[in-house]
Parts: sequence; C-alpha cells; structure tokens
Amino acid sequence: QVQLVESGGGLVQAGGSLRLSCAASGRTSTSYVLGWFRQAPGKDREFVSGIRRSGVTYYADFVKGRFTISRDNAKNTVYLQMNSLNADDTAVYYCAGRSGVSVSVPATEYDDWGQGTQVTVSS
Repeated sequence: QVQLVESGGGLVQAGGSLRLSCAASGRTSTSYVLGWFRQAPGKDREFVSGIRRSGVTYYADFVKGRFTISRDNAKNTVYLQMNSLNADDTAVYYCAGRSGVSVSVPATEYDDWGQGTQVTVSS
C-alpha cells in the first residue's frame, strides 16, 4: 500500500504562485507514475499534470505555461509549481499515483490518492 501526503496549499492573490508537494511512502513499484488532479466545488475531478519516473511530463491545456511538475525519485516526492494563478484555479488539489509507465488522464486509472490540499485564489 502507498501513502501520499500533500502539502503547500493555501490562499494566494490572483497572479501569485504556490508550490505543492506530495511525498509517497510505502510499496511504490519500480515504475510509478505521479500526478496532480483538482476538484472545484460542483465539478468533477480533473487531470492537471502527470510525470513518469523518467521525468517525462504531461499537462492539461489549461495549465500549460503556468504550472510545472517535477519529481525527486530519491525522495519519492512530486512537486507542482503553480504560477500566474487565477480564480479558476481554486480547487482542492490531489496527488495521485499509479503503477506503470504511462501517465493517464482519467482519475479512475490511479490507485493511490492523497487527502487533498486546498488552493484558493482571490481575485
């Protein structure tokens, strides 16, 4: 079993930045994909970004050029640097993990989830 623990959420003004972190512990496989999802009130959980163990990254169109995902395999930690935040980015952000090589967009493809961290952007 894998445990994922997020940190770094909070309140920020529009145009500001936040950095989320997610530490994975437990029985992660040799190939373990990490990703970030978010869920705003009344909306479905949506894919934000994902990263392979090799470092190959994927982004949803609405965050390209603003968010950067990275990972430290030695620390089993994934990061999400979020810049140029706007009110539409307000949501609970979840870290997710799955065994395998490929980054998947559907949330149902992920086996492990963190508890979520709130990001609120004030306009």
